[in-house]
Amino acid sequence: MSDIEVPISGESIKLGQFIKLASLVSTGGEAKAAIAEGAVTINGEVDTRRGASVRVGDRVCIGNICAVVTTADDDDDDYFDEATADDDFDPEKWRNL
Repeated sequence: MSDIEVPISGESIKLGQFIKLASLVSTGGEAKAAIAEGAVTINGEVDTRRGASVRVGDRVCIGNICAVVTTADDDDDDYFDEATADDDFDPEKWRNL
């Protein structure tokens, strides 16, 4: 199975945010649990810090599913930007669009 390439803006992202962005987990709670259980590796090393910085080029895995952090192109709208993330996003508002 090949690695998923996940673009981010900037040079790093927190581990918990990245595994959600890469769809390695569905929720923040799942991210927290997977990291705490030692199920997440960065470049082959287990890391139990949810706030650990993951940088461009790093390979993050849960089991045999892996994602590689890449740099977002300037014209790529499909990336996570922590600075402009909307923490008040209401999925119910958008569910039936």
